[in-house]
Amino acid sequence: MLELHGLAVSSGVAIANAYCLVEPDLSFEQRTITNTDGEIGRFQQAVGQAKLELQEIQALAEKKFGEEEAAIFAAHLLLLEDPEFIDGIILKIQSGLNAEYALHEISAMYIAMFEAMDSTYMQERSADIQDVSKRLLAHLLEVEIPDYSRISSEVIIVADDLTPSMTAQLDTKYVKGFVTNIGGKTSHSAILARTMGIPAVVGAKTATQSIKHGEKIILDGTFGKVIVEASPKMFEYYESRQRAYEQSAQELEKYRTLASVSADGYEVEIAGNIGKPEDVEKLIEAGADGIGLFRTEFLYMNRQSLPDEEEQFVAYRTVLERMQGKPVVVRTLDIGGDKYLPYLKLPEESNPFLGYRAIRLCLHEQEIFRIQLRALLRASAFGNLKIMFPMIATLEEFRAAKEMLLEEKQRLLQDGILVSDGIEIGLMIEIPSAAIIADLFAMEADFLSIGTNDLIQYSLAVDRMNENVSYLYQPHHPAVLRLIKMIIDAGHSHGRWVGMCGEMAGDDITIPILLALGLDEFSMNAATILKARAQISTLSKEKLAAHTDQILRLSTASDVEQYVQEFLLG
Repeated sequence: MLELHGLAVSSGVAIANAYCLVEPDLSFEQRTITNTDGEIGRFQQAVGQAKLELQEIQALAEKKFGEEEAAIFAAHLLLLEDPEFIDGIILKIQSGLNAEYALHEISAMYIAMFEAMDSTYMQERSADIQDVSKRLLAHLLEVEIPDYSRISSEVIIVADDLTPSMTAQLDTKYVKGFVTNIGGKTSHSAILARTMGIPAVVGAKTATQSIKHGEKIILDGTFGKVIVEASPKMFEYYESRQRAYEQSAQELEKYRTLASVSADGYEVEIAGNIGKPEDVEKLIEAGADGIGLFRTEFLYMNRQSLPDEEEQFVAYRTVLERMQGKPVVVRTLDIGGDKYLPYLKLPEESNPFLGYRAIRLCLHEQEIFRIQLRALLRASAFGNLKIMFPMIATLEEFRAAKEMLLEEKQRLLQDGILVSDGIEIGLMIEIPSAAIIADLFAMEADFLSIGTNDLIQYSLAVDRMNENVSYLYQPHHPAVLRLIKMIIDAGHSHGRWVGMCGEMAGDDITIPILLALGLDEFSMNAATILKARAQISTLSKEKLAAHTDQILRLSTASDVEQYVQEFLLG
């Protein structure tokens, strides 16, 4: 028996024959070209063919996963329209290089630039350039790219890496999971695997060398393991785990229409996170109590210019109307860090996560901010809108943002435009300074929403996308839990509700702790809602609360996890 280990990026168990992806031969030689016009025409024809293919793949991805997940292909199409990228290749051809080598030269330059960036997220975006370049090269060489959508038997994909376009073509009726040699938790293939609901392990290093095409393997996406040449007893064990996993998923269906209530009658709100209006349907299907985080930056990304007020108004109104009076918490523009808008021409920063981003950018770029605020205010008449500002570090920032919102509201009312009187205004607590003075914010805000992804990152000084320090990204670190308690207590002491929209809100180890601390709203991805509601229904808040002091006295994250497993979930 051989056991391979990698990163567990999408949970579950798969047992099937390995389907080893064989990459097409895209080798070529450098040649000198005399007919440069003809060579440019050949290149432009390849660009046109690639565009048509990507448009088809994007449509397929939108149908399967929704517009947010399919946005990567919009980015690929933008690259094919990027003058710097395309014109750079044409200039190389005009100098006498053949199109294949010119493409190689320019794409290699872009890939090296992205890989040299400090952010792991940006480094992983080099895969997008590789994907587009490979597609262009295949057309130039007249080599057919394999059609992975034609797989017609149950398999586990084994590959060095999966490009976004490969992943989008996988049919989950037959593809039961995948394992790759390389990749990270933030890679597009990992994100799409979670959206598709299939187990996946990335970064297994020697998967393609150790696994033979057609042999039966076991993929454990929960613990990041791949088992080759397993014994009959091992197959039996994992088959029982697989059946239990499938049965558990079926049993969750009954919670779709039930209230989010603990075993002792404590009612909470289990909401969902979205990026675009199209994502609302998944939340409705999952029976979400509302939307706890509408990431509006996705309306600004993968396009050539800023969305205008009318376009934003229509998007916000659509979401509010579809939720039929259920609360919708909208986060104002959170650009910067790992989210880049090329058309804004923002300055390069050595540490963008601590730099010019989110509310800092909006308070400076006031016209952009005010357009969004006006669109939100106009949409408020169509539903239950709540607005929150991201990355607030000081009271002055919150006051300034709130003042602009109220100014725009007054202008709209003066123009005779209907605006709701019931809009709640809050903020995301994701910076330690805001957590420490949460009591002061609670005096002026209507609600507090804990953004744990950044709160953990900033509290423990760890880049959450950097694999080299990933061991320090500890959601259950005592310091993080104490900050969360501080925020919840501060909000409740002033009669404010407190929510959470980070990954922790849907984590089965964290849910008992958050319930014990009195969190009012848990917001998560649609796929986790039923599981969270089912778990909460089995827990007694009163009994859990008796463990709070003991949990907060524990020394390490592993101590906390062990305690929860033994005393709260045992």
